[in-house]
Amino acid sequence: MQSVVPSIGWGVLHLYYRVDRERAERDPGAGKHVRDAFAALEADGHQGVALAMLGHKADLGVIALGPDLARLQRFQNELLAAPLEPVYSYVSLTEQSEYGATENEERARLTREEGLSGADLDARLAAWRDRIEHYRENRVHPRLPLKQTCCFYPMSKRRAADANWYELPFGDRKELMAGHARVGRTYSGRVLQLITGSTGIDDWEWGVTLLADDIAALKEIVYEMRFDPVSARYAEFGPFFTGLVLDPADACARVGLRVEDDAR
Repeated sequence: MQSVVPSIGWGVLHLYYRVDRERAERDPGAGKHVRDAFAALEADGHQGVALAMLGHKADLGVIALGPDLARLQRFQNELLAAPLEPVYSYVSLTEQSEYGATENEERARLTREEGLSGADLDARLAAWRDRIEHYRENRVHPRLPLKQTCCFYPMSKRRAADANWYELPFGDRKELMAGHARVGRTYSGRVLQLITGSTGIDDWEWGVTLLADDIAALKEIVYEMRFDPVSARYAEFGPFFTGLVLDPADACARVGLRVEDDAR
């Protein structure tokens, strides 16, 4: 199949399945189908994360991302060789934030708040450029670390008569998002946040993927964000899916998909 590559960003699939227990019992290589699909995806330069899900919304969760939408779609189909019943999916793209600070804004902030000028100002701006370039690259071409837990939820901005995000001037939205981002940065090192865009390609406008070794950190960041005006006044949330991040073979074993070779 011919590659389908977005002009900006990577494709991201969040896929959730329930195990067909009767079929799984009859298939000693059920987990092998999943393991092999992950191996082939990664060999083609894409990423896959497997989750043993907590709760009964799903048994197995999968996050797949990379440059070629056609390859992601093939991976999605390959998983169905296993005794899995899809229960939820979400399609999105990695993207830059439209509300990020510009170099002129950072220059003005350093001059105003820290009184910098001349060589000192230039040095701080050079460090800022390096940091922001790394941040922007990670937003568009992320490498997901294998933290121990992960939650995903979709969200949109409200269009209520008295709280319509899209009627706010851009400057007001940018200021609100800057405060929202400051809360998120306090969790740096504890929670990895991947925000992907889905306006026009799925039911909600963004997908939020959070990974952390301590599941309490996932609870804390979402709780604290709820008090920020961006969430408290303007955000609406979809369902939450939470699971344990595992090697694909281990995730399969946890949910009842055996990984024995078919020849056994």
